[in-house]
Amino acid sequence: MTAATPPKATPLLFVRSLLYYAGFYPVTIVFSAICLIIGPLLPFRARFRFLTLINYFYIAWLRICCGVKVRVSGREHLPTEGSYVVIANHQSEWETLYFQLLVRPQAVVLKQELLRIPFFGWALALLKPIALDRSKRRGALKQLLEQGKARLADGIPLLIFPQGTRVPVGQLGKWNKGGAMLAVSSEVPMIPVAHNAGLFWPGKSFIKYPGTIEVAVGPAIATQGKSVEEVHQIASEWLETTMRKQGSLD
Repeated sequence: MTAATPPKATPLLFVRSLLYYAGFYPVTIVFSAICLIIGPLLPFRARFRFLTLINYFYIAWLRICCGVKVRVSGREHLPTEGSYVVIANHQSEWETLYFQLLVRPQAVVLKQELLRIPFFGWALALLKPIALDRSKRRGALKQLLEQGKARLADGIPLLIFPQGTRVPVGQLGKWNKGGAMLAVSSEVPMIPVAHNAGLFWPGKSFIKYPGTIEVAVGPAIATQGKSVEEVHQIASEWLETTMRKQGSLD
């Protein structure tokens, strides 16, 4: 399956995807309600571990119902201690679920509207996300830098999707420099992560396609002595090259 040859939807794939959501939504509502009760009582790291238990269900249920697997390379590049900034391409809803299992704990940069989703968004708000109002671009950057530095100073890794929104398979969009700005100003490593989830779970698509999602974790980019532009260029070039190898970029 490549970016140039989109998969064909079939009735069987529709039924398998329907089964996935038949489990996804009820479990999410029940577990989120429990999290809203227990989560506030826990310190952040314990809260993160507890609230993201459901993500293991999401990924396993996706494999069982839809045949979507995952293979990760370069996991050893993720630091075992200290804070860092992860930037990744954004093609699907899948990475928002799986990356909470890949980078633990974390604070994610997301759009403010997600926190308004009943149950799911309410529980997500307990994980110290940086929720940006995308209609206020200048204020959003200031918020990102202020809250991002605070999370990193607390030893919490930060996850950013620098394309800003989901970009269809075969397209690149624009890489924003907020992640590089945060990493350089806080003197923490920046780690690029590329994946091809959009081939199997296209953005806003009901139907999921069987196959193996490839996730590649790139080498940590040291930021001391480097400019924002240098760090941004190293990371974006690695992401683009790896996405092409994974077949999700023309």
